[in-house]
Amino acid sequence: MNHLSPQPARLAALRLALISGVGPITRQALLERFGTAEAVLRASLTELREVRGIGQKLGQAIQDSARDVDADEELAYCAAQQIQVLLDGDEKYPARLSEIPDPPGVLFMLGELQAIDEMAIAIVGTRHATAYGTQQAERLAGGLARAGYTIVSGLARGIDAAAHRGAIAAGGRTIAVLGSGIANVYPPEHRDLAKDVAAHGALLSEAPPRTPPLSGAFPQRNRLISGLSLGTIVVEAAERSGALITSKHASEQGREVFAVPGRVDNRMARGCHQLIRDGAKLVQDVDDVLEELGPLPQPSVREDGLQIRHPIELQLNPQEQAVLQAIGDEVCLIDEVIVQSGLPVPRVLSTLSVLEMRRLVRRVSGNRVQRS
Repeated sequence: MNHLSPQPARLAALRLALISGVGPITRQALLERFGTAEAVLRASLTELREVRGIGQKLGQAIQDSARDVDADEELAYCAAQQIQVLLDGDEKYPARLSEIPDPPGVLFMLGELQAIDEMAIAIVGTRHATAYGTQQAERLAGGLARAGYTIVSGLARGIDAAAHRGAIAAGGRTIAVLGSGIANVYPPEHRDLAKDVAAHGALLSEAPPRTPPLSGAFPQRNRLISGLSLGTIVVEAAERSGALITSKHASEQGREVFAVPGRVDNRMARGCHQLIRDGAKLVQDVDDVLEELGPLPQPSVREDGLQIRHPIELQLNPQEQAVLQAIGDEVCLIDEVIVQSGLPVPRVLSTLSVLEMRRLVRRVSGNRVQRS
């Protein structure tokens, strides 16, 4: 389904996503069986119960949804509040979320997503952050934001809030994934922060805007925080922490997991130390993150037209970027790189050596180079 889908199809998709009990996995099973949301809503109770996970009660709820779920009213409310409704398959729907096993059928968004938001890193951690943890979250978020990353977190107290503030203070972009509806920000003291996040990125939720905060929704939303991101950094987490749930989702989604070490006598550092023992990358600074992330599956294009293929490219200076951009996908002569970049020969040669050390290019022979 895309942004040109006819209104009845969009309403049906939204209605299906809003039915209580129809989660992402059940929704996928229904669509695999019936093809479209409209066909699901037209199905008989007998047909619905043939789908795994659909019992009498849920099947009846699906049949009664035309009466009990007012998708038109929900759309009207969202329009009045400038909240966008993104259906799985829409042009604006985050591409990375489509890659996870259980993407939400609908996302509600306040703010805007940009193409560069595909270059995102999640920073999460305890709500009971120490001064050290808050400082590290802000420092890493600011450094990554200045390098061109979008910072994703959950708007919670403690580390999450520090990550959002660090990104905004650095002039970067940030995305908050809520466990409540966008019109019901939790915790309530973060309403001003939520406005700042929407102005510098987006607020996202799979729950309808007026949904109150429910404890079960927060672990569920953590898969979206990791799903939007190339990797997840955990800054301070106890042994039983929601941040560890996010890191688990990241691992299952094939994304990188990072952890910031803390004091050995700090209870809030034990979760991070456990992650490091289990193979998470120990993070001291931004370079630790950039070095660990491999080439992107698909190049990302910034607003200035710069094509990013590897996260470490975000830290290149203008001269290094010019030389790298002059090297195409195929093997090319160094003389061609000199012409394309417009730089003096000595600068191109010295820059190529730097790019080789960063493993972004490789020499094929004495006078030929290629992107790694």
